[in-house]
Amino acid sequence: MSNLKKYFFSAKRIIPSVSSVTTILIILFSFLFSLTVIQLLESILFFAILVFLLILFISKNRNDELIAIKNVIEMIRTNSFHSADEIQLGNDLKELEDEIKSMFLRTQNDITNLKRLEQVRTEFLGNVSHELRTPIFAIQGYIETLLDGAINDENVNKSFLQKANQHTINLNNLLNDLINISMIESGQMLMSFRYFNIHEFLDGIIHELKPVAEKKNLELNLVEYNPKLQLFGDKQRLRQVMTNLIQNALKYTEIGKVEVGIIEEENTGRIFVRDTGIGISNNDVNRIFERFYRVDKDRSREMGGTGLGLAIVKHIVDAHGSKIELVSHLGKGSEFSFCLKK
Repeated sequence: MSNLKKYFFSAKRIIPSVSSVTTILIILFSFLFSLTVIQLLESILFFAILVFLLILFISKNRNDELIAIKNVIEMIRTNSFHSADEIQLGNDLKELEDEIKSMFLRTQNDITNLKRLEQVRTEFLGNVSHELRTPIFAIQGYIETLLDGAINDENVNKSFLQKANQHTINLNNLLNDLINISMIESGQMLMSFRYFNIHEFLDGIIHELKPVAEKKNLELNLVEYNPKLQLFGDKQRLRQVMTNLIQNALKYTEIGKVEVGIIEEENTGRIFVRDTGIGISNNDVNRIFERFYRVDKDRSREMGGTGLGLAIVKHIVDAHGSKIELVSHLGKGSEFSFCLKK
């Protein structure tokens, strides 16, 4: 608004400036031409009329400009403009016009962002409500069936209790993921960066998940690595990333293997998780890291997925100044990878 302030300040200075110039001219004329008292009074009267007309002209011109500015501001306030090009104040107020246009564009951009955020918030709340209802209704259904008499049926009572328990685990996982993503997106997640041996780190995670792979008759191996390579990152958060990626790979692979490795580059180490699973279509690749987005919704819920895992992975990798990348071929498998600094 600096130009607007300059405009009003200049308007206030016009009248005193004109009066000062007029006084100087009268004194100068009387000194140069040795005017008599009557001639001096006539000169004063002449200049007074001239100043009055000049002030009247300037005041009218300024008043018209002020009215134009006021109208533009009012139209902005009532959202009457559809684009900045519609704002016109004339050549004399070009700088002020440009500044008002700039303010208009910033305001429009803020409004667009607020609408987008509101839509995201609404979608998020809708997804959360749906994801919470699914395990709660399932638990409620199993308990009501047991209370109605199935508790005495040895053929189903234990099975129903196990299924209800699994849904409570799924519900707990969902709540934990919601807390995690809330902390990440609000900037409350504390990160602890340090150098660590990446081979020992990945080998420990693979050892923990080996039983899951063996249960499905899949190979889970650590390949392509330098046993002495040190990378920079938050081990606790990266454990969350790697556990999620490897579990997903095992979950969606029925035959073959899952490989985890590190490709050493000049300034970084590229960590990858590669599988021979079902793969992901090109349409899904572009949305796979969105919150609650699932390629196979029914299968994901059946296996206990919350729909937030890859969104959390993306946020944690982003916090390391890196980017999660995905290469996938439908029916052949997928590879997730990201880089860490050496």
